[in-house]
Amino acid sequence: MKNTIKHLYVGLIYLFLYAPLLILIAYSFNKSKYAIGWQGFSLEWYEKLISNQLILDAAMNSLIIAICSSLAATIIGTLAAVAFYRYRFTGRKALYTMVYSVMMSPDIVMGISLLMFFMFIGLKVGFLTLLLSHITFCLPFVVVTVYARISGFDPNITDAAKDLGATEFETFRHIILPMIMPAVLAGWLLSFTLSLDDVIVSFFVTGPSFEILPLKIYSMVRLGVKPEINALSTLLFCFTLVTVTISQLLIKEKKR
Repeated sequence: MKNTIKHLYVGLIYLFLYAPLLILIAYSFNKSKYAIGWQGFSLEWYEKLISNQLILDAAMNSLIIAICSSLAATIIGTLAAVAFYRYRFTGRKALYTMVYSVMMSPDIVMGISLLMFFMFIGLKVGFLTLLLSHITFCLPFVVVTVYARISGFDPNITDAAKDLGATEFETFRHIILPMIMPAVLAGWLLSFTLSLDDVIVSFFVTGPSFEILPLKIYSMVRLGVKPEINALSTLLFCFTLVTVTISQLLIKEKKR
């Protein structure tokens, strides 16, 4: 009886979380133009989505930003995590706490603060400000993911490498990096997903000359939810689901 209640409780939670998404996915295959009832299976909205050049351009811009920002955040975040692990310096704990602070900050606060910063230094909003902003909010996730992996290592391994004559770079290249590679890849995937899906921060720091896919969807939704948006949202959800699954498998792999 106790297990039945527990399973029912868990099932209701998952139903609450995923029912809206399942309805959206179902209506992306609905022949009807309006979400007022099921009128048969159709791939018409996916075909219209593929032929919409404005959406394809926005999707390409999103991919460029996501790839560049996730790569930069992964490199910087990995080096920062290694530094937190390897070195003891003044303010180390405070800096690591600040990483969490940035990660937990509301998106709207981060968006406004970044916009004010770019205005303060005289940087015109556009591709560069959008890229810097995405690197900023992706960076903490990489640091936390990689640090969680590297903090579980036996420090005697790196000490043994140094005793055998390895330099700091050789220790990092041949000992540390191979061991933390699953977490590095997981951090990259998380950063890529976060960058690809972001709306709020991007809304503040991008200009009219460079439109990305989440903002394009947002502008389309304000005029009404079209079936093409259901199809596009379904594709984004599937892509995000695959990315998060891969990242979780990589994180799980590291624990073996």
